[in-house]
Amino acid sequence: MPDLGNARASPRCIEIVATVEDRGSGPSYTVSRLSEELARKGVPILLFTVSGWRHTSLAAKGPCLAPPVAHARDFAHVPLLNRLCFSRDLMDGLLQRAADVDIFHTHGLWLMPNIYPAWAARRAGRSLVISPRGMLGAEALRFSPLKKRAFWHLLQRSAVRDAACLHATSEQEYEEIRAFGLRNPVAVIPNGIDLPELARDTAPMNSERTLLSLGRVHPKKGLDRLIRAWAEVECNFPEWRLKIVGPDELGYTGKLKELTARLRLSHVSFDAPLYGSAKVAALHAADLFVLPTLNENFGLVVAEALAAGTPVISTRGAPWAAMTGRGCGWWVDADSGSLAVALANAMAMPRHVLKDMGAKGRKWMAQAFSWDGVAADMLDVYRWLAAKDEMPATVRLQ
Repeated sequence: MPDLGNARASPRCIEIVATVEDRGSGPSYTVSRLSEELARKGVPILLFTVSGWRHTSLAAKGPCLAPPVAHARDFAHVPLLNRLCFSRDLMDGLLQRAADVDIFHTHGLWLMPNIYPAWAARRAGRSLVISPRGMLGAEALRFSPLKKRAFWHLLQRSAVRDAACLHATSEQEYEEIRAFGLRNPVAVIPNGIDLPELARDTAPMNSERTLLSLGRVHPKKGLDRLIRAWAEVECNFPEWRLKIVGPDELGYTGKLKELTARLRLSHVSFDAPLYGSAKVAALHAADLFVLPTLNENFGLVVAEALAAGTPVISTRGAPWAAMTGRGCGWWVDADSGSLAVALANAMAMPRHVLKDMGAKGRKWMAQAFSWDGVAADMLDVYRWLAAKDEMPATVRLQ
């Protein structure tokens, strides 16, 4: 564990997220990578999580970052309380470190690890940064609305009110934060993406082509609309297959399979989630990637697909309008009719045209979404809060 008292020239930070162990979760990757890049820049930093939540093994640490500090979880056998991720150990750990910290930065909402940092920051007179991570979007708020409303009034509202700065990962998320009524300063800084090494395309081309949708199988992801759109184009593109890959949530895969059977679709498959190199290989092997989501603050899987050299069809629920100008994808309405038109246009293109589009997307990811640049922007925000430096250009006041 780094000594947070030795390098006082840089803001001293603790990043807090419920887990970095869920391989299907965007924050598991993005919070870990942000912490690693900040550590590379000389920031004395710790990453605090709660143990035993979803998975048991900790994420691998980067070369300049100590392993995540996993704190014991309370109420593990009480269903509702277990889901809120209570941890007196985490709260104690934050208080013990509070005197040696300048910034508490918590990621997400609606869980106790998003409340404890506010209490610790308030008690120690330190700055609090909150990254909602898309949880204030209208579609996200439609899930479990009564529970979220109660949690907001009991705990979350006062924590957010204490935040010296909020963090939005896109213009779309910034607008959602303001639409929710929050007036805190907001830093608009995207997530970064690692550019994977890609295997050479040495295998002979076969006639089959793949449309891939990869991610959580959840009602928010709009997969029912994708399947209805696919029903409009399947018979015109017999060489294409739709592959839906990802972990089931809320038993939603079964409902989608029923819809597929009812529409008598024969070229749709539902596959287990993929991670690591297997995930990169699937993204790279696909001819086309589709994200039919209703709402995303960033849509990390779009960046992952583009980084793997695959063009993307995304609905307007994700903030990827710039794909069209960059020539690497389509940005369309989330209804099945609009999706069907986009699918038909894209699937009619020769392989080499789609490959060229994917190459443009990969180049864009390398230029505009490096973790080095993202961490530099976040460090400027931390310095502004800790040392009263000049307010960074990424920050917007209400």
